[in-house]
Amino acid sequence: MTHQDILKQLQSLSLDSYKKTLLRHGIQEPVYGVKIEELKKIRKSVKDAHAIALKLYETGIYDAMYLAGLMVEPEKMSEKEIQHWAEKANAPVLREFTVAWVAAESGHGMKLALEWIKSKDEGIASIGWATISDIISMLPDSELDIKVLTQLLKKVAQSIHKSPNRVAYTMNGFVMSVGIYVKELNELAKQTARDIGIVTVDMGDTACKVPYSLDYIEKAESKNSIGKKKKTARCL
Repeated sequence: MTHQDILKQLQSLSLDSYKKTLLRHGIQEPVYGVKIEELKKIRKSVKDAHAIALKLYETGIYDAMYLAGLMVEPEKMSEKEIQHWAEKANAPVLREFTVAWVAAESGHGMKLALEWIKSKDEGIASIGWATISDIISMLPDSELDIKVLTQLLKKVAQSIHKSPNRVAYTMNGFVMSVGIYVKELNELAKQTARDIGIVTVDMGDTACKVPYSLDYIEKAESKNSIGKKKKTARCL
């Protein structure tokens, strides 16, 4: 199977109704409108997926780019390739999920993310915060730089309400991730959540809402889930 074969398969699975939903959520054309469960089925059927994934991402077609993120082998990605993916991503889902997932699992994620969050480009900065959130959800606390994460919580508290939409949204997600996945910083994350309060983000023509980070942290506490790590960042 080639990437061209997969593109034909994606076209055959397109749904106009789902495409309209994607467009409302900030997805840019070209997009077919293939549901994620169908993309996951394709992923499982492809051999030698890494090389094909790189070609799919280059098509610029949303569905193919999302699928590429599921198929690619992050540990084979160079910093340069991941940076290219970050710059090519043209929608919040691709930035904050696809690229962030791959970066987090690549081994280059924290280095890149700490640079990305300094960017004045809203899209790039949002990838940075999302990547760090994914990293701390997987890595043991012993492998995390607690001092850096503490500094980042302070940065969020000072700047979240002055930040662009997607940066504020992913900063809020970072606070939740720290509170849920990093035991040592659970209390500081909860205090940060209280300090920043409700975060207002323009979610466009959707029913999506910005979660109140403290509620999510406390919900995890009620389930005794604080500090329980995930095996992967990607939802495969």
